[in-house]
Amino acid sequence: MLAIVGEDAVHRVEGLPGESAPVGLTLALGRLRTLGASGLRIALPAPGHPLGLSGPPEFNARALEAEEAVVCEGAALGLVPEVYEAGPAGDVHVEVVWHCLPVREAPPADVPSLGEAERELAEALRDATMVLSRLDVAGSGPVAEAAVDAYRARAERGREVLAPGYPPRAVRVLELAQRVGLLISVASANGPGGAVSASEIAARAEALRPVERTARRAQVAAYNSVVEERGVR
Repeated sequence: MLAIVGEDAVHRVEGLPGESAPVGLTLALGRLRTLGASGLRIALPAPGHPLGLSGPPEFNARALEAEEAVVCEGAALGLVPEVYEAGPAGDVHVEVVWHCLPVREAPPADVPSLGEAERELAEALRDATMVLSRLDVAGSGPVAEAAVDAYRARAERGREVLAPGYPPRAVRVLELAQRVGLLISVASANGPGGAVSASEIAARAEALRPVERTARRAQVAAYNSVVEERGVR
């Protein structure tokens, strides 16, 4: 529960079957279990890439707008978060409302296996590094150094990137996906770098686009691996 809430002030779930008003997260998770939910899958969709979604259109549209969602395993329901900031200046806190909606019981879109995700990440990282290095935007200067330092600090604070019980490969895949995400954020935030022509800037964007897509696919594969393994057994 703490891993879900984090430092947010309040989490509520609305639209839950059998409830006429929003309920707290603890009650909601218990109710979902009684409705047949045996696990939760993450979805990280982006425009043109409904990663982890299975429909219907109303749920997909909300999830695409939020760029994240949770889909229940064993119950045809999904949750989409809506984040609010409340409170006076200097004392702002975050509140999250999870909208519970029907989902289509079908395989989620474009989610790879852990093995596929690991291979794709290694290839994407190699190809992107070659292109970005040629364009002199692989990561240099204070912005890049600060990003790398922040990543290392997070890694040192807690090596458990996933909860106990996940397969070791899932941890490896998620850590690699996070490193790839760091590369993307550094290259995107670091300005044009050596890419002085429009064609070179376009080449950098073209190199980053599939890498970002691959990193999101890998994250979904890692987070959902426990549910996937349970389904295979």
